[in-house]
Amino acid sequence: MSRWDGTHENLQRAALELFAANGYDRTSTAQIADRAGVSEMTLFRHFASKEALLLDDPFDPLIADAVASRPSDEGPVAAVVAAVRDTWTQFDEATLNGLRDRLRIVAATPVLRGAVERNSARSSEAIVSALGARGISHRRARVTAAAVIAALSAALVHWAEYDDTSIAQAIGDALDVLSGD
Repeated sequence: MSRWDGTHENLQRAALELFAANGYDRTSTAQIADRAGVSEMTLFRHFASKEALLLDDPFDPLIADAVASRPSDEGPVAAVVAAVRDTWTQFDEATLNGLRDRLRIVAATPVLRGAVERNSARSSEAIVSALGARGISHRRARVTAAAVIAALSAALVHWAEYDDTSIAQAIGDALDVLSGD
């Protein structure tokens, strides 16, 4: 792991620990930087904002790449659904547990709801771009991305709030709904 990646990971871990102990609103970026053993300036080199410590994720580019590699004759919803199914299998349990921890904090923090929508817009744009590269009209690509993001967001928030299923089942259920199953 590179020094950059190690610092990045330490900052996220410190943030999660402090958010869990003190709450999102009562945790400052200075406290997070101090816990991670770096300056606040270093924190902001890694994360544009405090909310980014919870919302930045590696999923968007992977999903976009998977959409772009789907067969050209596959419809937009089918392509995105298959791409998401393939992408989620690439992550280990530790990464997915970290996602659950982050989503639990987000679900419990009303001020972060707008941040989730902004983050979802980035996810949507990645999907729209990948579908556009496949020749799908901008309008159809936007509708497809919005439907998939809404289904995944609902499933992931439910998964984070309750311990009643695995992430694979939660995502699978959302994707099955989108597939008409």
